[in-house]
Amino acid sequence: MAGNALGGVLRLADDLVFGRMGYGAMQLAGPGVFGPPKDRGQALAVLREVVELGITHIDTGDFYGPVVVNELIRDALHPYPEDLRIVTKVGARRDDKGGWHPALEPGELVTQVHENLRHLGVDALDVVNLRLSIEGTGDEPVADQFGALAELRAKGLIRHLGLSGATAAQLTEAQGIAPVVTVQNLYNLANRQDDPLVDRCAAENIAYAAFFPLGGFSPIQSRTLTDVAARLGASPQQVALAWLLQRSPTTVLIPGTSAVAHLRENVAATDLVLKPDVVAELDAIGG
Repeated sequence: MAGNALGGVLRLADDLVFGRMGYGAMQLAGPGVFGPPKDRGQALAVLREVVELGITHIDTGDFYGPVVVNELIRDALHPYPEDLRIVTKVGARRDDKGGWHPALEPGELVTQVHENLRHLGVDALDVVNLRLSIEGTGDEPVADQFGALAELRAKGLIRHLGLSGATAAQLTEAQGIAPVVTVQNLYNLANRQDDPLVDRCAAENIAYAAFFPLGGFSPIQSRTLTDVAARLGASPQQVALAWLLQRSPTTVLIPGTSAVAHLRENVAATDLVLKPDVVAELDAIGG
């Protein structure tokens, strides 16, 4: 690992290096992650600013929109910068009202991979995450699903594989089939049930992408975070992101936004260094 202005970079494989401060593209779709954005020009501008700011890791999924977000990424950034890595997900479908439904049959996953390839305009996907449970609470076997993706990896359509909403047992099972380079789970100051998995990912050089950095906070917890942020002259979001960066050397951030100004505020969190006493105060939020 080496440092840079955006929180450092992770080398997960010879051909997979990206910045720890990434960008989550989900919010570029319309309300409820459904339909087109209110301002398409602004959405394209955000994506171009992502690259201008030096971010080299974009998280997306063909079910954002659906299709809308991947097509925005392609229209804004294709041909892609050489150092940009796009992480996409499979395992869900949307209905015509925007509802979310599991789509985890091996044949469905293969179809979704081909759809992502087409909509992003690439011959191979950098990383594909198998989306399991948002909460990561089930231990259902993943061999059939992950095996189908591993076969596509062997064919060269996918370079690397990851898991989203996974348990430690599912990670172990998947690793018996193919290397896992990233785990994307719900984790933040107030939701610390994944602490052991965060530490395991660090020990095994697996990127841990924490989503919902401000999700699930109680009013008391929010007030504590707000008080700390005020003392530091930062926003609560910036403090929460900085805490995640300092929590583990392999945590990566994928905050989303549909506004350029907010994107810049998120990136500024990489310059925020939390002293040990502040970290201890923040750690107590999830205690």
